[in-house]
Amino acid sequence: MTAFALLLIIEGLLPLFAPQFWQKTMQDLSQFNPRTIRIGGIISMLAGAFLLQFIK
Repeated sequence: MTAFALLLIIEGLLPLFAPQFWQKTMQDLSQFNPRTIRIGGIISMLAGAFLLQFIK
């Protein structure tokens, strides 16, 4: 639950401090192929898992 709470805090920083940039980024991402977005998600998950193992 702590990790999820931290995720929500971090995810909220960009829309809080740069809402126009965040909005433009979301519009740009909506133009990507779903497969490209999925690959980015997999890479992000693997990087997070690696970092978690490295920290422990």
